Amino acid sequence: MITRLLPALHEGHAPIHLHGAFDDALEAYQTWTPGTDEPHVEFENHTVPISSVFGRMRTCTDILPWRIEGDVLEVVGNTLVFGGEKAITYADAALVLRALCVKRLRSGDVGN
Repeated sequence: MITRLLPALHEGHAPIHLHGAFDDALEAYQTWTPGTDEPHVEFENHTVPISSVFGRMRTCTDILPWRIEGDVLEVVGNTLVFGGEKAITYADAALVLRALCVKRLRSGDVGN
Protein backbone atom coordinates (compact mmCIF):
# COMPACT_ATOMS: atom_id res chain seq x y z
CA MET A 1 0.00 0.00 0.00
CA ILE A 2 1.35 3.40 -1.01
CA THR A 3 0.47 5.11 2.27
CA ARG A 4 2.88 2.79 4.07
CA LEU A 5 5.70 4.54 2.25
CA LEU A 6 4.81 7.66 4.22
CA PRO A 7 5.88 7.94 7.86
CA ALA A 8 3.29 7.77 10.60
CA LEU A 9 2.47 10.86 12.62
CA HIS A 10 3.71 11.06 16.20
CA GLU A 11 1.00 12.32 18.55
CA GLY A 12 -0.52 14.33 15.72
CA HIS A 13 2.77 15.76 14.49
CA ALA A 14 4.34 15.05 11.11
CA PRO A 15 8.05 14.89 10.37
CA ILE A 16 9.35 17.88 8.44
CA HIS A 17 9.90 15.89 5.25
CA LEU A 18 6.20 14.94 5.27
CA HIS A 19 5.37 18.66 5.50
CA GLY A 20 7.52 19.05 2.38
CA ALA A 21 5.60 16.28 0.63
CA PHE A 22 2.35 18.08 1.50
CA ASP A 23 3.70 21.28 -0.06
CA ASP A 24 4.69 19.34 -3.20
CA ALA A 25 1.29 17.63 -3.33
CA LEU A 26 -0.50 20.96 -3.02
CA GLU A 27 1.55 22.37 -5.88
CA ALA A 28 0.83 19.26 -7.98
CA TYR A 29 -2.90 19.57 -7.24
CA GLN A 30 -2.86 23.20 -8.35
CA THR A 31 -1.43 22.20 -11.73
CA TRP A 32 -3.50 19.00 -12.14
CA THR A 33 -5.19 19.34 -15.50
CA PRO A 34 -8.72 17.88 -15.62
CA GLY A 35 -8.80 14.76 -17.75
CA THR A 36 -5.33 13.59 -16.73
CA ASP A 37 -4.16 11.00 -14.23
CA GLU A 38 -3.65 11.88 -10.58
CA PRO A 39 -0.29 13.54 -10.02
CA HIS A 40 2.39 11.86 -7.92
CA VAL A 41 5.14 13.42 -5.83
CA GLU A 42 8.56 12.14 -4.95
CA PHE A 43 9.05 10.97 -1.37
CA GLU A 44 12.21 9.20 -0.27
CA ASN A 45 12.92 7.82 -3.76
CA HIS A 46 9.33 6.66 -4.28
CA THR A 47 6.47 8.24 -6.18
CA VAL A 48 3.32 8.67 -4.14
CA PRO A 49 -0.14 9.83 -5.32
CA ILE A 50 -1.04 13.23 -3.95
CA SER A 51 -4.25 11.83 -2.42
CA SER A 52 -2.09 9.50 -0.29
CA VAL A 53 -0.07 12.44 1.01
CA PHE A 54 -3.24 14.35 1.89
CA GLY A 55 -4.66 11.17 3.43
CA ARG A 56 -1.66 10.72 5.71
CA MET A 57 -1.95 14.33 6.88
CA ARG A 58 -5.68 14.13 7.75
CA THR A 59 -4.92 13.96 11.47
CA CYS A 60 -1.90 16.26 11.58
CA THR A 61 -2.41 18.91 14.23
CA ASP A 62 0.58 21.00 13.13
CA ILE A 63 -0.33 24.57 12.19
CA LEU A 64 -0.31 25.25 8.47
CA PRO A 65 2.42 27.80 7.72
CA TRP A 66 1.13 31.14 6.51
CA ARG A 67 3.35 30.84 3.42
CA ILE A 68 1.13 28.04 2.06
CA GLU A 69 -2.13 28.94 3.76
CA GLY A 70 -2.99 31.34 0.92
CA ASP A 71 -2.37 28.61 -1.67
CA VAL A 72 -4.62 26.21 0.22
CA LEU A 73 -7.38 28.81 0.53
CA GLU A 74 -7.06 29.56 -3.19
CA VAL A 75 -7.74 25.89 -3.97
CA VAL A 76 -10.45 25.13 -1.42
CA GLY A 77 -12.21 28.50 -1.46
CA ASN A 78 -14.21 29.37 1.62
CA THR A 79 -14.42 25.73 2.73
CA LEU A 80 -11.93 26.56 5.49
CA VAL A 81 -13.57 29.54 7.12
CA PHE A 82 -12.76 29.82 10.81
CA GLY A 83 -13.39 33.50 11.40
CA GLY A 84 -9.94 33.86 12.93
CA GLU A 85 -10.98 31.79 15.95
CA LYS A 86 -8.29 29.19 15.40
CA ALA A 87 -5.28 28.58 13.20
CA ILE A 88 -5.68 26.30 10.20
CA THR A 89 -3.94 22.96 10.67
CA TYR A 90 -2.55 20.57 8.10
CA ALA A 91 -5.47 18.29 9.00
CA ASP A 92 -8.01 21.01 8.16
CA ALA A 93 -6.46 21.47 4.72
CA ALA A 94 -5.71 17.79 4.08
CA LEU A 95 -9.29 16.67 4.73
CA VAL A 96 -10.64 19.03 2.10
CA LEU A 97 -7.82 18.48 -0.39
CA ARG A 98 -8.11 14.70 -0.17
CA ALA A 99 -11.87 14.92 -0.64
CA LEU A 100 -11.31 17.05 -3.75
CA CYS A 101 -8.89 14.43 -5.11
CA VAL A 102 -11.31 11.60 -4.44
CA LYS A 103 -14.17 13.54 -6.01
CA ARG A 104 -12.12 14.15 -9.16
CA LEU A 105 -11.01 10.52 -9.34
CA ARG A 106 -14.54 9.18 -8.81
CA SER A 107 -16.02 11.53 -11.39
CA GLY A 108 -13.96 9.73 -14.00
CA ASP A 109 -12.34 13.03 -14.89
CA VAL A 110 -8.95 11.39 -15.42
CA GLY A 111 -7.10 10.10 -18.43
CA ASN A 112 -6.59 6.42 -19.10
